[in-house]
Amino acid sequence: ETSIDSLPEELRELRELPVDPQAEQEIINSIEEVYYSNDSFDVMQHELEKLPPELNLQELEEYRDKRKRQQAAVSKKVADLILEKQPSYVKELERVTSLQTNLQLAAVICTNARRQLSVSKEGFTEASLGLLANQRRRQLLTGLLKSLRTIKTLQRTDVRLSEMLEEEDFPGAIQLCLECQKAASTFKHYSCISELNSKLQDTLEQIEEQLDVALSKTCKHFDVSHYTKVQLAYTLLGKTQTAMDQLHMHFTQAIHNTVFQVVLGYVELCAGNADTKFQKMQYKDLCTHITPDSYVPCLSDLCKALWEVMLSYHRTMLWHEEHDKEKNAGASETDDSLVDRSYVKKKLEHGLSRIWQEVQLKVKAYLLGTDMSNFKYDDFIVVLDVISRLIDVGEEFCGSKSELLQESIKRQSVNYFKNYHRTRLEELRMFLENETWELCPVKTNFNIAQLHEFRFMGQCRSPSVSPSRQVLPGPGPEDRSLFEQFSREGNPFERQIDNKEEETENVLASNGYESDELEKSVYQDYDSDSDVPDELKQDYVDEQTGDVPLKSASRETLRSRKKSDYSLNKGSAAPILTNTTLNVIRLVGKYMQMMNILKPISFDVIHCVSQLFDYYLYAVYTFFGRNDTYESSGLGLISSRLRTTLNRIQEIQSSNVSVDSALLEDRKEKVPSPHLSQLVDLTASGTLFGLAQRVVATESLVFLAEQFDFLQSHLDSMMPGTKKPFLQQFYSQTVSTASELRKPIYWIVAAKAIDYEQMLLMMAGVKWDIREIMSQHNIYVDVLLKEFEEFNQRLSDVSKHVRIPLPVSNVLWEHCIRLANRTLVEGYANVKKCSNEGRALMQLDFQQFLMKLERLTDIRPIPDKEFVETYVKAYYLTENDMEQFIKNHREYSMKQLANLVNVCLGSHINKKARQKLLAAIDDIDRPKR
Repeated sequence: ETSIDSLPEELRELRELPVDPQAEQEIINSIEEVYYSNDSFDVMQHELEKLPPELNLQELEEYRDKRKRQQAAVSKKVADLILEKQPSYVKELERVTSLQTNLQLAAVICTNARRQLSVSKEGFTEASLGLLANQRRRQLLTGLLKSLRTIKTLQRTDVRLSEMLEEEDFPGAIQLCLECQKAASTFKHYSCISELNSKLQDTLEQIEEQLDVALSKTCKHFDVSHYTKVQLAYTLLGKTQTAMDQLHMHFTQAIHNTVFQVVLGYVELCAGNADTKFQKMQYKDLCTHITPDSYVPCLSDLCKALWEVMLSYHRTMLWHEEHDKEKNAGASETDDSLVDRSYVKKKLEHGLSRIWQEVQLKVKAYLLGTDMSNFKYDDFIVVLDVISRLIDVGEEFCGSKSELLQESIKRQSVNYFKNYHRTRLEELRMFLENETWELCPVKTNFNIAQLHEFRFMGQCRSPSVSPSRQVLPGPGPEDRSLFEQFSREGNPFERQIDNKEEETENVLASNGYESDELEKSVYQDYDSDSDVPDELKQDYVDEQTGDVPLKSASRETLRSRKKSDYSLNKGSAAPILTNTTLNVIRLVGKYMQMMNILKPISFDVIHCVSQLFDYYLYAVYTFFGRNDTYESSGLGLISSRLRTTLNRIQEIQSSNVSVDSALLEDRKEKVPSPHLSQLVDLTASGTLFGLAQRVVATESLVFLAEQFDFLQSHLDSMMPGTKKPFLQQFYSQTVSTASELRKPIYWIVAAKAIDYEQMLLMMAGVKWDIREIMSQHNIYVDVLLKEFEEFNQRLSDVSKHVRIPLPVSNVLWEHCIRLANRTLVEGYANVKKCSNEGRALMQLDFQQFLMKLERLTDIRPIPDKEFVETYVKAYYLTENDMEQFIKNHREYSMKQLANLVNVCLGSHINKKARQKLLAAIDDIDRPKR
């Protein structure tokens, strides 16, 4: 408790001082205001500043005392005030002491609490929560580790992707890449991953590029496993349709690159220098630099390479077909998958024709890049064969008729064939002009099928089979397509035409004669008919007459050879032909080979084949049968059909012997007529006016016609329908007239072989107006018969060198007898006077002639026998009968009929009646019979 005693001593002193309140108040009031200012006020400084310049001690003491009084008043005032507030102060002080005590107690409580908390923290919170915190951190670190491992794997994916691409495991690479992209999107919050993501996208694009390259490889060498991988990869990318578009582009490119490289290789090889100008050329221009020698091998390699591309496309289609079947058999598909499959199928089907069109264009450019008109025949045949096979491939590939190939090969073929045919005709003319018409000794069983040129016919099973396919002897059953035959190995363009047999032809008789033993041992191959097509074995039957023409060694010839064949040699039934005939037959074979391989020019070829025959026929006619003197005999030696044929052929011959090519073009390729070799003598009577040569020439033509007959059905099968009438007309009007040439040719021999003029002179010396019946015939009959005997002997002599076939000897005898009979009638018509007995003598002479003649010849009936008999009997006719006789018998000349009127009826009828009959003779229009 506070008391006055506890106050400071100074305050107590002040309180003890006498108090004058008023005075104190005044003192306090006298204090300057400045002394009540803020604490920062410096009293000392203020007081010092107030000091006067000159200090006075007294004044200073006075001033000091004044200030002391002021201080004492203030202090007293303060002490009073303090004392006045003493109880409150004491009370407040107690409160402060109490607060201090409370605060000390609180400090103790806090200290205890903190100690307890510290124990709790150490014993519970730090241990348990620490564990939890550590567990949480562990979990976070585990997740981070997993992420880091994934990131590490992703970072190493590049290496694996490269390995997979090297192994061409495109589906695996794409699968891996897509998985990586998926994973990368999960960890895109890592900065390193965002960079990886773009890298993966680049890798995917790179895979697509490599995949495109892998797809292009299937265009040349299709591999199932490789293609399956590629397709699966595109399916994973969802780009099946794009793949198909790319595939077709690659196939087109493959075709272009392939053909360019093949042709470039040959061109550079033949050029023989390192000049690179060829590599910059267009393919079409490059094709024009192929040399003739390298043309065929290059074409073959070109087709082989194109076959590989087409085979790859074919196998690609098969892969998709099988794939579709598997899909259909499996689970149901999505709409997108169905759309893709439909697109692929349509695209592939549409691509067939597009790819074949590309192939055609490339081969067409190659075909037309070279002028083949001067190629060797064998080379050109190989070209035709290769293109024919290519056309077959096209038909199997997409059912195409290959118009581009057909047209281009037709253009080249027509061009080549015109040139070839012109040259062959010129050669034929040279052959004919140097031909001495000697017999070419061939074997008895000679058949054109034995010639190499006709080997192709043995391979043709039937005319209905495609000729181009017949040339290819396939390795398997005939119904297998080329794509089936060569799908795994081999190539349809590896074989050369006809496989060029090493064997030689054995068609000539050995040393000009045939020995059975020798023939069997040396020529055994041809003794069997195994190589001969059936159509060549059977006799050809003429459609118009139903007759079977005489073939070499036919049954009819064998039956009648003893009587009329004028043959002394063993094995003489061999066909009669010459080297020129053989040459023409070979040419026909070559022409037919060309037709067989290439139908589009079949008409042009057959037309040329007909020209060969025409030319040969006309040459034989002009050499041996053209003689205006004998043709006007009125015997109808040349039928109207043969006359038409000869006139037609004459129009295509040319009298101009120049062979200038420009002139040939102008003359529409007319060929000059040949001239008979000077070595051939047709005037010597000892050789029966060249009878041997005439027989060889004529019978070789007949043999040639027979060969044409054998070939008719084959030619017909190769002829376009619209052109068949030409072939029929050629056969009916030309081929069938060959044997008719025998008449005019042998007529010339018959007309010269016997001296008919001498007989006429001898008959003119006979007296016919006799009055008694004669029992002895006239001498001219014996002379005539002697002539016939000599003729018979000379025929036998000729036959020692050349077999004279029955039809030839028949024609010769028929001509001689007809000429003799007509000479008899002419002799009788020259008679000025004649009696009935004279007529009887004529009959006696004729009967004697007939009787002796029948011993010399087998011909029955005797030709023109009625011609003589009817004329002799006409002497007995009356006037009316004579008028009817004149109208009915136009075969007699006007002179012969006039003689009947004048000599026979002259003595029985008047002049007027005779004039009437003679006028009737003049009025008759006589067509030659």
